[in-house]
Amino acid sequence: MTGLALGLVLASALIHASWNFLLKKSGGGPGLITAACLASLVAYAPVVAAAGWIQGYAFQPVHLALMLLSGLVHTAYFLLLDRAYRSGGDLSIVYPLARATGPLLTIAVAVMVLGERPGPVALGGAFLVVASALLLTGNPFSWHKSGARQAVGFALLTGFTISVYTITDKASVAAWLIPPLVYDWGCNFFRSLVLVPLTQRRWPGSIGAAWRERRKTVLAIALLSPLSYILVLTALVFTPVSLVAPAREVSILFAALLGAHFLKEGDLARRLVAAVGMALGVAGLVTG
Repeated sequence: MTGLALGLVLASALIHASWNFLLKKSGGGPGLITAACLASLVAYAPVVAAAGWIQGYAFQPVHLALMLLSGLVHTAYFLLLDRAYRSGGDLSIVYPLARATGPLLTIAVAVMVLGERPGPVALGGAFLVVASALLLTGNPFSWHKSGARQAVGFALLTGFTISVYTITDKASVAAWLIPPLVYDWGCNFFRSLVLVPLTQRRWPGSIGAAWRERRKTVLAIALLSPLSYILVLTALVFTPVSLVAPAREVSILFAALLGAHFLKEGDLARRLVAAVGMALGVAGLVTG
């Protein structure tokens, strides 16, 4: 992995953990998620138009199908993640489980289907990052005792959606050459087409309430969530997905530290051990 790719992924990781922290702290809800998607469409529209024009983007009908597929999977991702948090799961348990499950499946698909062949050092680094992420969740047998089994289930389903959209999005930006900014905006457009009627029907008035009562959080997520993934998409253009997917999981460390410090979720010692494991794992990804 090049220094540029690593820099993009690490910046994305910090931004991604930050908006997840805001989602957990605010209480979330489908209304807030949908309001953030709509605000993001408006905020990024001029930037996307400029980027498409500067890069000479050549539209093809198949691009819409790719954006629609990714948009639907991302819709499931947002709803499952939000449900995991609202089911009583701590940020420092839900986030690591969701983020660690995704790259494990992604690496398997990248090797078996896409034909990627990461070296042994890089592969070892990838699994060290994932193992360190799981270490952050603590004792898995305590999930039942804490009544968090439902949150864990939703977190694992979230991880599955991560693996699906990561593989799809790699092909979209690397093989079909859709500019990352344009692609992410298009995916968000289709996601909004699904979320708005769904939210209005099942939780009437929640979109407007989220905008009135939690506008700052809505705007922050609207700006940070797309930015974090646009950076990842940019790295995917020139970097194997089997390296980018596990490197993204450094965001777990940021989320765990935010949860420990601001949400008082505790157990700083375990987080520091996991941090060392992640640092070594990322080093393996870079050198391998």
